[in-house]
Amino acid sequence: MKALPVKNLQRVIIDPGEYYVSAKPEVISTLLGSCVAACLFDPVNRVFGMNHFLLAYRQYSQHIPIIQSEEGRYGIYAMELLINGMMKRGASRSNLNAKCFGGANVLRVREGSQHERTVGDVNVEFIKAFLANEKIPLISSSLGGMHGRNVHFVGTDYSVYIKKIGESQDRLLEKQERRYWQHIAEHEQSKNTAEFW
Repeated sequence: MKALPVKNLQRVIIDPGEYYVSAKPEVISTLLGSCVAACLFDPVNRVFGMNHFLLAYRQYSQHIPIIQSEEGRYGIYAMELLINGMMKRGASRSNLNAKCFGGANVLRVREGSQHERTVGDVNVEFIKAFLANEKIPLISSSLGGMHGRNVHFVGTDYSVYIKKIGESQDRLLEKQERRYWQHIAEHEQSKNTAEFW
């Protein structure tokens, strides 16, 4: 996470696995491919925040609802961190509204057959199911597609500006996501092979 001054506002840039909450007139930005960013805001208490999550890359069962699956726990963790962070700043859960972005198929691969979902598909399915389950209205979104997005969430009026990125930036994003997954896989493997004394 890093902060940069933009005109008379501070711009905070978050990376995969991060979130940021504010009650100040700031801009939160991120770059998304298969990942999803949930932009939540409480217009009554003037608190807003954004997360950036990528669900685990595993076999997605068609028979288990995504929010109850192994993969879903990563998204639930990201959403609860964001919501709890906002509540600590004075937000009320009952006032929350959402704008969501990302879930593109920048990797251009499916895990197996043509009938299986892409990672972007699963991320989109997850965020819609989570918000519906928590009764948080999804006010607007730009989800799915084939290209990544730059997302800027403005804390003064809760507007979101997005710009779809081009193919050359998509390729860089694909490499970044593959490195991120590899890091997650290595971390999970080291946890599973660790000996306890």
